[in-house]
Amino acid sequence: MKKLAVVIGLLVLLPQVAFAQDPLVVNAKTLRLKFENARVRVLEATLKPGEKENLHSHPGYLFYVIDGGTMRNHTADGKVSESEFKAGDVIYRDPLTHWAENIGTTTIHLILVELKEK
Repeated sequence: MKKLAVVIGLLVLLPQVAFAQDPLVVNAKTLRLKFENARVRVLEATLKPGEKENLHSHPGYLFYVIDGGTMRNHTADGKVSESEFKAGDVIYRDPLTHWAENIGTTTIHLILVELKEK
């Protein structure tokens, strides 16, 4: 009976996990789609102090910092890092599954450009 409950639980959760990786789906409160074509997807992110994202994935991407602040980043493999972003910074990241939180006192405002394969 316990095995059946575990299997049912997995069947319920797996579709959510598989489809929950798109940042626009799982972080609809903090992200907006600005532009998309066959080559790129451009997102606008706003994280208020104390706000946390849900786990999501990006292909290779870069982001431009409009308004900076202090962010704590949690990767899927359990690594945690903190970064201070300043207005005007441009940062590139390889493909990544993570969630982030604003641990500072200012609202962080970013433009993300996700790169699609040719």
